[in-house]
Amino acid sequence: MIIDLKYHIASLVAVFLALGIGILIGNNFSAVGNEIMVQQQKQLIDKLERDFDQIRDENKKVQHQISEFKNAINVHKQFEKQIVPQLVYGKLQGYNIAIIETNNYGFHEDWMNTLKTAGANITSITTVLGGFDLSDSKIREKIATKLLLTSKEEDDLTRAIAQEINVAVMTGQNLENLQFLEGLGFLKKVGNYGTPVNAVIVVGGSQDEKTVKVKNLDIPIMKYFLDHNIPVYGVEHTDVEISYMKEYQKLKVATIDNVDMVPGQVALIRAISGYPGDYGVKTTAKELLPALH
Repeated sequence: MIIDLKYHIASLVAVFLALGIGILIGNNFSAVGNEIMVQQQKQLIDKLERDFDQIRDENKKVQHQISEFKNAINVHKQFEKQIVPQLVYGKLQGYNIAIIETNNYGFHEDWMNTLKTAGANITSITTVLGGFDLSDSKIREKIATKLLLTSKEEDDLTRAIAQEINVAVMTGQNLENLQFLEGLGFLKKVGNYGTPVNAVIVVGGSQDEKTVKVKNLDIPIMKYFLDHNIPVYGVEHTDVEISYMKEYQKLKVATIDNVDMVPGQVALIRAISGYPGDYGVKTTAKELLPALH
């Protein structure tokens, strides 16, 4: 303890001596030092002012650009609102169309309204909710029992559910099974099932890898209607995380990867009315739109 105290006292003395020497030296250079310090501070302030002015000017430019972009977007929206009805009106008059959505990530009503503007009659909308979950063995048992299935494997049950949707849309004879699946929270339905249809639109794509069932749900649905000589159109939204376009295109069906956008809606109507192809904005698309003539 004594050694420690002596050490601390010696340290304090050394510090005060250093301060004293520093003060003596500093007094000699204080005038020069103060002048240099003031000059440096002035230069720093001038630089900060210049930087601030530059940032302010750049911010004004950015705000002006944003304003111009917003105005341009509004002009485009107004143009689309006025021109789209002229492009599509009556193009699908007399068409009965069924819509099957295989992943409920929420689709906009505007593209269905565009179909209606074109004259199409939406006979039914079947929505698979979130790709549904078959991980619960008790749920699988219930479904297998209700649908008279021997297998309780997830892939087999998924294909069986796809078939129930197909038969319901085509004939309307198994609505009890669809209501059962609806009660489990697997899907929701609206419309007149069993009404003869001229086309089926399958809305795919997914936001989550866990809900991807394209090979056991979407593809069997598409094949069913193609086998019955009913044209199928595969669509999805621009912002889906996982695109189904490549899988759909293996079946040689028309695809539109941006149905949430006005060009995609026009492309869909043109495809249904006789100009099939792979349209959209993604790498799987061959062109944005079919010929508008």
